Amino acid sequence: MKKLAYDEAIYYINKYPITQYFSFDITPFIHVYEFEKGEFIFQEQSHPDALYYMIEGKAKLYITHKNGKISLIEFLTSPTFMGEIELLNEARYSKGIQTVTQTICLAIHFRDVKDKLLADPVFLKKICLFLSSKTMKITARYTQNQAYPLENRLASFILLTSDNDFYKEKHTEVCEYLGVSYRHLLFVLAKFTEAGYLTKNNRGYILNDRKTLEQLALEIQY
Repeated sequence: MKKLAYDEAIYYINKYPITQYFSFDITPFIHVYEFEKGEFIFQEQSHPDALYYMIEGKAKLYITHKNGKISLIEFLTSPTFMGEIELLNEARYSKGIQTVTQTICLAIHFRDVKDKLLADPVFLKKICLFLSSKTMKITARYTQNQAYPLENRLASFILLTSDNDFYKEKHTEVCEYLGVSYRHLLFVLAKFTEAGYLTKNNRGYILNDRKTLEQLALEIQY
């Protein structure tokens, strides 16, 4: 994680303004951070001290169970808030959030402005709408797992999680996330490879035919 210098920070603050989400001038309290691919924004069981607003990049939200099994909960794409639950409930510990691509976040440290945030009706309304939208997206994903073939859901997942047309998520985690067997996942990946949509190498898969994958993914978009 790298805190950006003033000139760079102002560029992102102006490019992605969030002042409309607050009833007071939030600009003096905003810091801008750059995360490299694979860095953790929140470590599991940590207690975040800032509200993040991801403006560029992608990340994954996950939890490690007591038996050591890792479950993907959701993939996060910009723009999105992170740390809003911890702001509202100070006793709550975070799940893990790890970047999938290089990521830029605006950050507001709780120590600077927490009381004002929790008393701001404009901000609280925004957070309520955001949480409602997030819940609807998670519900929609579970519905899609029942209603659509794996070909459509996997195409959407590959597009969501790939970086620079390269896909390399762990099969076991993907199976749980999409609600399919390991064998079924490998079958569809092989099908995509044979059709020329993907090319397999020793690190993952190269996206060769993004247009066709987008057409498959489009079937499950609301």
